[in-house]
Amino acid sequence: MAGRTNTPGQTVSRRLLSVLDCFDVAHPALSLTEVATRSGLPVSTARRLINELRDWGGLERLADGRYRIGMRLWTIGTLAPQQRGLREAALPYMHDLFQATQENLQLTVLEGTQALCIEKISSTKAVPTHTHIGGRLPLHATGVGKAILAFSGEELLRAVVEPGLTRMTPHTITQPGRLAAVLNEVRRSGVAYSYEEMTLGAVSVAAPILRLDGGVRGALGIVAHSRAALDRLAPAVRTAALGITRSTH
Repeated sequence: MAGRTNTPGQTVSRRLLSVLDCFDVAHPALSLTEVATRSGLPVSTARRLINELRDWGGLERLADGRYRIGMRLWTIGTLAPQQRGLREAALPYMHDLFQATQENLQLTVLEGTQALCIEKISSTKAVPTHTHIGGRLPLHATGVGKAILAFSGEELLRAVVEPGLTRMTPHTITQPGRLAAVLNEVRRSGVAYSYEEMTLGAVSVAAPILRLDGGVRGALGIVAHSRAALDRLAPAVRTAALGITRSTH
């Protein structure tokens, strides 16, 4: 069949995607050998696919011989309607919120069973974070994740809980019953908190960005030093999230 490789059941497109899947926030640049290892492809096949992706603009070659995602893929990614529309609506509110707080801000959406960061604003004076645009965060251990999870229904909660709740720090919630109680409070108050559950020394407060039908489009969060008074930051982030919600309808 046209478009297939010599390996039964595996298309050329699937192999190309397996090369692209090798790159993530933790691995933004990879050598040919690393791509072959991470994708499970022979080195000769990985080399051929990398060259095809380079010719198309999907990958770029660095001076040290490694490869990274190319500008063409970035350009295509910015066209995603959920990401583009939400980012454009949120940025004015995020800039105002940053001016008022001088703390790290995160804008996230749901992707699978994780929160995907689609925009962030940070300060050198704020607590260091490991979050990057395009990075993923666990739903059960972050403020933005809990804000999304609380308004996403029981099916997503089961998908998150069934494999087990990964302990990120000694403060991470790993008991399903306790997480359910926390999510009930998030639905009641409209804000979600994380107290050093993702990173020691960092706390967060977040609010959901909702659709007209009550479903969740994403979440806006503030990440601050553990000494920060989250109860003072909560009204500001909730107000900004409500503003984004209204501007996207």
